[in-house]
Amino acid sequence: MPRKPARAVAPWVRTRLRTAPGTALAYGLLVLVTAFLAAALPRSVDTYETEGLWHAVDSAEPRRTALTLTSSLKSNLSPEQQGRQYAPGRMRAVRDRLTPLLPAPLQVDPANSVYGVHTTKRTPGLDPWLPAPDGEPAEFVLDTPSDLAAHSTLTAGRAARAGKDGAMEAVVTAKTAKALRLKVGSVVHLPGSNAEPQPVTITGIVEPRDSGSGYWAVDPLLHTPLFTARGSVDIKWYWVATLIVAPESAPGLVDTLGEPEQYWRYAPTVGHLTAQDTDRLTAALDSASGGPGLVALRGVLGTNGNVATQLDEVVTEHLGMRGAIAAVVAVAAFGVGAVAAVVLAMTGGLFTARRHAELALLRSRGASLTGIGGRLLGETAAVAVPAAALGLLLALAVTDSAGARLAPACAAAVGVALLATLVLPLRAVFLHRRPQLHGGRDDLVSARPSRRRTVVELTFLVLAVGAVVALRRRGTGDPGDHLVSAAPVLVGLIAALVLVRLYPLPLRWAARPARRLRGAVGFLSLARAGRSSSAGALPLLALLLALTTAAFGGSVLAGVADARDRAAFLATGADARVTDDVGWTPLPAGVADTVAGFPGVREVSPVQIEYGLELPSHTGVTDNGMGAPLIGVEPASYARLAERTGFGPFPAGLLRSTGTGGPAHVGDTSRIVPAIASPRVAERLGTRPIEITAAAGRFHVKVVAVRDVTPALPDKDFLLVNGADLTNRAPTTLLVTGKGDGTLDGRALRAAVRAQDRKGQVELIAEKRARFVDSPMQDGAERLYLAAIAAGAGYAVLAVLISLLQVAPERTTLLARLRTMGLTRGQARRLLVWEALPQAVLAALGGALVGWATILLLSPGVDLARLALGAAPDEAVALGAALRADRWSLGLPAAGVVLLAGAAAVAQAWWASRRGSIKELRAGDAR
Repeated sequence: MPRKPARAVAPWVRTRLRTAPGTALAYGLLVLVTAFLAAALPRSVDTYETEGLWHAVDSAEPRRTALTLTSSLKSNLSPEQQGRQYAPGRMRAVRDRLTPLLPAPLQVDPANSVYGVHTTKRTPGLDPWLPAPDGEPAEFVLDTPSDLAAHSTLTAGRAARAGKDGAMEAVVTAKTAKALRLKVGSVVHLPGSNAEPQPVTITGIVEPRDSGSGYWAVDPLLHTPLFTARGSVDIKWYWVATLIVAPESAPGLVDTLGEPEQYWRYAPTVGHLTAQDTDRLTAALDSASGGPGLVALRGVLGTNGNVATQLDEVVTEHLGMRGAIAAVVAVAAFGVGAVAAVVLAMTGGLFTARRHAELALLRSRGASLTGIGGRLLGETAAVAVPAAALGLLLALAVTDSAGARLAPACAAAVGVALLATLVLPLRAVFLHRRPQLHGGRDDLVSARPSRRRTVVELTFLVLAVGAVVALRRRGTGDPGDHLVSAAPVLVGLIAALVLVRLYPLPLRWAARPARRLRGAVGFLSLARAGRSSSAGALPLLALLLALTTAAFGGSVLAGVADARDRAAFLATGADARVTDDVGWTPLPAGVADTVAGFPGVREVSPVQIEYGLELPSHTGVTDNGMGAPLIGVEPASYARLAERTGFGPFPAGLLRSTGTGGPAHVGDTSRIVPAIASPRVAERLGTRPIEITAAAGRFHVKVVAVRDVTPALPDKDFLLVNGADLTNRAPTTLLVTGKGDGTLDGRALRAAVRAQDRKGQVELIAEKRARFVDSPMQDGAERLYLAAIAAGAGYAVLAVLISLLQVAPERTTLLARLRTMGLTRGQARRLLVWEALPQAVLAALGGALVGWATILLLSPGVDLARLALGAAPDEAVALGAALRADRWSLGLPAAGVVLLAGAAAVAQAWWASRRGSIKELRAGDAR
């Protein structure tokens, strides 16, 4: 019988792992961190997108998010039949039938949902004691909201109920009672359908418990009366208010001229929704508004049933912001992912280089590629798979938030595990596909790129050019366009390939004059740098991608900060803005001195703003007219403010005083005052002096300069003059510049101003700026970019360390041999530092240059407005948020790479000097 092969006493995988436990542990830690980052990224994005959806719906006005179902009764019904339809019991039963018919995933908040009957036509009050400012009678809306007692507090009288013989009783809010002179016991008469006035008795005064809730806020008239006007020429002002009638009296609304209508108003709840439910939610809203869902609802409401909501617009706005932010975030994700992949490949290259002799020996003795690859696969899988699984579990624990999906995180961790498992066996199989003896030189100087490599490089070049062109043309609006998102990575890749081809040239040029120098350290270090392995392209690629990612991420954050600062200045004009509650009202005397002496204030620019100045036309033609604010300033301080903010800077001498201001020159209308105007105002006034008449004085102005914006009113047309030339000088606004050291206390400044002016208003730039970050998506995306920069920096450090570890044995042997020839420790340190610097300097300079070029190339296609200015006014969003190069993001990481490479070389020389040289000299030629 054939003998069975003896079972291996020492299995391969166990033996190899026990031989190098430190290496296995370090590799496992790298895989764990990479898997954690890869798995945490999609879950973090899901989390802040889900929270962004919740915030978008919760922060929108209730009138926009409410789902309102209405139904008007058929006109052929008798008043008695109509009244029975309005009975509270039937309205409640219809509500119970409608709620289950709302299409999924719509869910409602019962606490803030309401149903009832209201009149759709305002009816005038017939009582002469009601307020009528311009002779116009007050108008009323009758409403019977359900469950009023749970949403209000009775402050006077009693709750309304069904009166005797069908008489209507109502309550009103305290604001309505005060404005309309109503009190408990008042009787309001409204026109009736039978030509007889319909009395409504006020039985109580209520106060809303939460006027901002969906119960009250959908129809603000329910709790706050409206003072409005009708007419365009002969304007008449009048009051409009709501009388909250008892639901039991709803049948009485048929006897009024208000044309009653049934309504069921649902407040949506989104706590059960995730970012992936937006498409279903949009489809459900479309169905309920004009699809199968509406057909089902009309089966209960009747053919006159209707559904109205603006929730679909809120969701669409959220999707627009989410798409814009996701496209920018995708760029960071691609950058960090590429750097991580290159570092894992470098680690595999390090392991392959360390075991080159072992694998070459196995191959020369007949080991098959399958056998070698399978054993190496088992080694790496034993380390990478558990590490990736642990990284996944850690990511799931850290990002255990609502909306975070499991599948993308698992897919990302599996991808990392596959890459970490396959990189070593594939590289080893490729390098040892043929048995190898001791080969010749394999360095950057002697290596010659193959035709296949040239084709691959040209392919990447075409992809990079296509990605850059696509991004510049289409922008980052499509988060699913991965080629556009990978544009910075492709640019960095092409730059790395170009630098690898050019790298030998400067080394050759530098080595020639180094031969003539005294001492061998300089020439030897350059020769060693030139003979470094051609595999050094991977460290260079990793460093370039990391530096490009850091530069791009830093530039994104800098662009976001600049856009918010500019938008905040657009709202305030300075670090703080002090006005009266009415913008054109002059500030009381003493306010300016109080503010100027306040701690943290560097300078105060008093400004007088007169709105609605009628501007004459230099053509003399009568037209529809044009108005613009007149702004009187103190030129010196205001010019410095304009210079600091960047809003229309100008030399103070342009507004040199004519000496004709003050009350003494009221009658001097021929004086000519220099002015700075916005483009439209300058075009209207012309270049010659032209007379204007304002409350601040009557004089001629001559436009001496044109500016697009000015700090006092950055978003409006303006006419800017020297305040000293006005005959009626009365500052209305103070533009405050802080010292910039954070000592300006806004709350204390507001209290100091209101001590002088009870109606004084203080707007702070810091408060305005904080309002622009109103969505969790913005905050989450910024945190993700910071994490991307930190991760890129960490992988760059690993790339430097791995590249040094790869050549550490050879360098240690070299130093041992040179020390036997008289090399001192100082010379050893200099040798290793000068040997490591060429590639580090190349990577640093190349990374900074590529980062700058990438930002320059991609900035036209990257708009950061949505990320920076989520809740900003349209004027601020119109300014955009451009990507700009940030010198700290470009220079600091590059300098760090050089310093790290030098420090690592010094540490390596120190460590080598502490060890004896006998071992290295006995080991022979380490290849």
